[in-house]
This record gives sequence, C-alpha cells and structure tokens, in this order.
Amino acid sequence: MVRITQYRTKCIGCNACVEAAVYRWRISRKDGKVTLVQGVEKKGIFSIRVMTDELDDNLRAAAHCPVDCIKVELI
Repeated sequence: MVRITQYRTKCIGCNACVEAAVYRWRISRKDGKVTLVQGVEKKGIFSIRVMTDELDDNLRAAAHCPVDCIKVELI
C-alpha cells in the first residue's frame, strides 16, 4: 500500500501533479488549487491509501511539486 498526503494550503496550482497522475489529481474550479481525488481531509491535510501500482506516478507528482506539498510513502 501507498499513502499519499497533500498539504493543500501550500498548493499554488501549478498543475505538475495533474500531468504526472491525472487519475489522482484535479484542479479545483473554486480556488485553482489541486485536489487529491478521493482524499480524506483532516485539519487541512488530505490523504489517501492506494495500491502500489500508483506509486511511480505519484512519486513523480511529488518530485515535480515546486512547493513540496505532496508526500508519498510505502506503508
């Protein structure tokens, strides 16, 4: 399993994560920031557990994030 965590308040909406994993990330029409698809929010931090087949794409998303608001870890 993989845990993806997003600190959404730091997001600047650059779209790099969407390009890396379009099935997991979307730009919000409300505020222009990126939303973690199916992520669960707790105190402003969004997270989700996914299967390992999403690991590479989301590691790429985290690596290309200019504000370092995405964390991906094997659990």
